[in-house]
Amino acid sequence: MVSFVFDDALGNKMMIEETKRSIHDALCVARNLIRNNSIVYGGGSAEISCSIAVEAAADKYPGVEQYAIRAFADALDSVSIALAENSGLQPIETLSAVKSQQIKENNPHFGIDCNDVGTNDMREQNVFETLIGKQQQILLATQVVKMILKIDDVISPSDY
Repeated sequence: MVSFVFDDALGNKMMIEETKRSIHDALCVARNLIRNNSIVYGGGSAEISCSIAVEAAADKYPGVEQYAIRAFADALDSVSIALAENSGLQPIETLSAVKSQQIKENNPHFGIDCNDVGTNDMREQNVFETLIGKQQQILLATQVVKMILKIDDVISPSDY
């Protein structure tokens, strides 16, 4: 019986911590919208659109730079792959379908239909994120990669 009480107390504490985190996240979104009310559509649509643009830019660079640029595009795709996987969808097939749909229809609002609504158009689903939040995510991820590459002596500060 003691372990049951302990497990229940631990579960309650975890639930309280998760609630605190959710409220904090919601307040951060509200703060970001007050600072800048620009939005991007969610469901990985922004990352897919950026990935398509980065892949197109990679073709303009010869040699090793092209591989680094394509790796950045692949990293952007990993967000959509994770969304699809966490939603119980086939990640590679889902990403490929949405990516080709974005290209074919020239519509950057297509993303992963995590809620199984029946459409990949995140504008129709009212799924969006703050632009400032998305910019921060990409900026911080890029900075981390630069730091790792500098530590491993793959690049020097003058390379970028």
